[in-house]
Amino acid sequence: MGLLDDKIVLVNGGSQGIGAAVARAAVREGATVAVTGRRPELGEALVAELTEAGGTALFVRADLADAERAKASVAEVIAAYGRVDCLVNSAGLTSRGTLLDTTPELFDQHIAINLKAPFFAMQAVVADQLARKAPGTVVNIGSNCAHGGAPHLAAYSAAKAGLAGLTRNAAHAHRWDRIRINTLNIGWTETEGEDATQRAFHGAGDDWRERAGERLPMGRLGRPDEIADFVVLLLSDRSGVVTGSVIDWDQNVLGALD
Repeated sequence: MGLLDDKIVLVNGGSQGIGAAVARAAVREGATVAVTGRRPELGEALVAELTEAGGTALFVRADLADAERAKASVAEVIAAYGRVDCLVNSAGLTSRGTLLDTTPELFDQHIAINLKAPFFAMQAVVADQLARKAPGTVVNIGSNCAHGGAPHLAAYSAAKAGLAGLTRNAAHAHRWDRIRINTLNIGWTETEGEDATQRAFHGAGDDWRERAGERLPMGRLGRPDEIADFVVLLLSDRSGVVTGSVIDWDQNVLGALD
């Protein structure tokens, strides 16, 4: 038996990177999966891959910067499968900006993707679970930048700190409804999006992963498949009663000094 047998799992931002890895892991553990994203060519390719592997999957095109679209995508999944048991909010924006050079437009983009979209997706999913009087789980993909972050990630850090607070608030509000809500604050991870960011904002070459690994305790970046396994555990009953937890998934220990 899989950890997510007979579960309907919605992965927001699931067409690539960490979200796609979560979708693959969830299907392997017995779930029916829906993924959202802006690029249908990526989403449909992932659905084809998951279907070929014997899973059941659906792609819902959605620009999650639009809160109404984030809620509507939940409704589409419920219309297709009857319910949502588990939600993963993995969409993210990491465009750079310091306190001094971040524009109001860039700040709003970070809030829209990194905080507002998870808020309203959770609202729609929890409302469905309450209407059915059913338990459920939510995992938000946060960032260790929620603790402060680098100077060039000012708006991103603010949004992810908000996501950590939202997680605790919503988990507290719905613990008696048996709806568990947790966040995974991830560290530096090797994804397609990170590759594009390193090249666009930092002039990185093809060897940037190796150079980055040399500066990290484990000698490498984190991998999406490792995060996905952790997410699946948190979504499943095997994580027990844990809720309201904001877990640092990183190889650096925040607050510790040499």
